[in-house]
Amino acid sequence: MKGIESNAPDIQRVLIVGCGNIAGGFDERCELRDSPFTHAGAYLRDGRFNVTACIEPNDIRRKEFMSAWSVPSGFKSIDDLSDSYGRNSRQFDVISICSPTDFHAHDLEMALKLHPKIIFCEKPVTTSIEDTERLVRECNKTGISLAVNYTRRWDPDILKLKSEIAAGKWGELRSVVGIYNKGILNNGSHMLDLLHFLIGPVTLTNVGVPVIDYSPHDPTIPVSLEGENTLPIHLTCGHADDYAVFELQLIFSSGILTMEEGGMYWNRRSSIESEIFNGYRQLGNSTRWHGNYPKSMLHAVDNIYRAIASGAQLASNGESALSVQRVCTEILQESG
Repeated sequence: MKGIESNAPDIQRVLIVGCGNIAGGFDERCELRDSPFTHAGAYLRDGRFNVTACIEPNDIRRKEFMSAWSVPSGFKSIDDLSDSYGRNSRQFDVISICSPTDFHAHDLEMALKLHPKIIFCEKPVTTSIEDTERLVRECNKTGISLAVNYTRRWDPDILKLKSEIAAGKWGELRSVVGIYNKGILNNGSHMLDLLHFLIGPVTLTNVGVPVIDYSPHDPTIPVSLEGENTLPIHLTCGHADDYAVFELQLIFSSGILTMEEGGMYWNRRSSIESEIFNGYRQLGNSTRWHGNYPKSMLHAVDNIYRAIASGAQLASNGESALSVQRVCTEILQESG
């Protein structure tokens, strides 16, 4: 895939740190017209960004990534890049942190020294609440914006649903059930961030028995929470060795709305009069449709561009990510 020349005045120069699946791997066999699921794919598809350098310790993978995305410069580490480029002038407008989470703290510290306009970091920001708090403070202090890839904050369906819930379109929200796997911080934070975005802050009420299906330091944990007005919320677990699962069921007075396959599909069952039991209501047949989740990364990089060009507010930022990680940390501490 051919990139865009970086000499256009409105093109934002990008550095991608880590060249795995979320950096570009998921999109490398896709056509340009397909909706991108990666940083490199979204930057290229948007057209207002140019990936001018990448970081990847694996020599073979780095060369593959550079070839696939027409990236002119590649380095084994962000330290090597810093030594090559120097730290006194801005060489990159945007830095995407796509390295494994254990490396985020170091890579973010080094990225700050390169003075970008925005850092776009994969979730979670770091593995440690103390490191995340420190780095969010440092971003605020230096005036560098921090976007965090809790992708569903850019999903058109989620944005629409948020406004519909506020307007009462679905009636009263009675309860919420979520299903996730592969770590409370790794994937559970996605679910908690989605809840924060849709219904507001949540309070932990009970912690179940951890399931080790990702990392001993980041188990998958069933939990009970409460939203505003004691709204009951239950997050239950699958096992990552079986299959990936990320689904949210919203039980409204008018029926049940379910986000399936992470937002790739939605399913609705509305309340109807029972044809058998006079005076009773029941749930009707399911209506299933394709979701707009595949558009999320395009909306994310558009938000980043508008934040640079006109000061638009980032939909997912360091502060919102930090509030979610605090809940994850509390869950991990309570689980023992």
